[in-house]
Amino acid sequence: MIKPVIVATGVATLILSPLAAFAGPYVNIENNSGFNDKDFNGGSTDLHVGFDIEASDAVSLYLQGGPQIQHIKDADSESEYSGKLGGNIAVTERLGIYGEVSAVTQDKEFSFEELNVGTKIGAKFSF
Repeated sequence: MIKPVIVATGVATLILSPLAAFAGPYVNIENNSGFNDKDFNGGSTDLHVGFDIEASDAVSLYLQGGPQIQHIKDADSESEYSGKLGGNIAVTERLGIYGEVSAVTQDKEFSFEELNVGTKIGAKFSF
């Protein structure tokens, strides 16, 4: 159940702890929903526990995971497990590059063949 998230967090902690300073645990509750012409298409709510990691002055990382409630149009909600690993690199004082890899189980099965995986990458320029 929640065991894969605990194991992944523990492994990441052991690997990254000599390299970084942990900024304590946090809770992240995030809802994502889709609509088409005011009609609800579906969505999900992540109930995550995570850690911020300061790898250097210019690099920050995060690792989080927990249950995900999936809101399905015209059906009962379902739950799966989800997790995210992401970070930010300060290229300059005003330019940052960020990225994230996320994964969600299917039918609560934790196998690499059954994971839904997504990525995000972007840049943020401050004026």
